[in-house]
Amino acid sequence: MNVIPSDDSRLTAMGLLAEAYTGLSAKMHLSFTAVGLSDIDFETLIRLARSPGQRLRMSDLAAQTSLSTSGVTRVVDRLEREGLVVRQACASDRRASYAAITDAGTDRLGAVLPQHLADIETWFTGLLSAEQLDTLLDTLRIIRDAVRPCATAGAELTPSE
Repeated sequence: MNVIPSDDSRLTAMGLLAEAYTGLSAKMHLSFTAVGLSDIDFETLIRLARSPGQRLRMSDLAAQTSLSTSGVTRVVDRLEREGLVVRQACASDRRASYAAITDAGTDRLGAVLPQHLADIETWFTGLLSAEQLDTLLDTLRIIRDAVRPCATAGAELTPSE
């Protein structure tokens, strides 16, 4: 019979991270649905809004989200039908296209952002001291860069664009 260690800090760390993420996601979900967005809609729009030129190549958007290339295509299709994003051709590569946030998309984000920031403050960052938050951000970047090295893809404008 295998014995599962009850005091292994690796298991504890992974369990706490999963529990915190699940709990935070549940708290944030309510704000998103109040303005007609799903969690992935919000993640897509906020990433576009915070990117150079308020747009990302579709492949970079997929790399930054938890979606496959076909999954991000479906999300962008839906957001495009709602007028929240638009596709733009890539001038340097005919095979690539960008997803760009529209004014309507920015307005939708603006409708949810005050509550979202209040939720983040209440349930996450406001629970930490400034030093704890700095340490957490540094730690999360180390882990993110190791497990998702493409997560910042498209974060800088290329000279040809």
